[in-house]
Amino acid sequence: MRIEIEQEEDGRWIAEVADLPGTLVYAPTAELAEARVKALALRVMADRLEHGEVIPELREVFSVAA
Repeated sequence: MRIEIEQEEDGRWIAEVADLPGTLVYAPTAELAEARVKALALRVMADRLEHGEVIPELREVFSVAA
């Protein structure tokens, strides 16, 4: 998943995973923004899995043995 990071006019950094709605964070540094958006993306995906939603990107992460 691609993370987009940019600096706002007020100096804060904003990061988001554009392909995963609901993942937008602000932080005082680019590094912290990246870390926070990664953590948020994982929480969003976990919540979606718990509610039975399909997350195509996870097909490359997990495999189920028969």
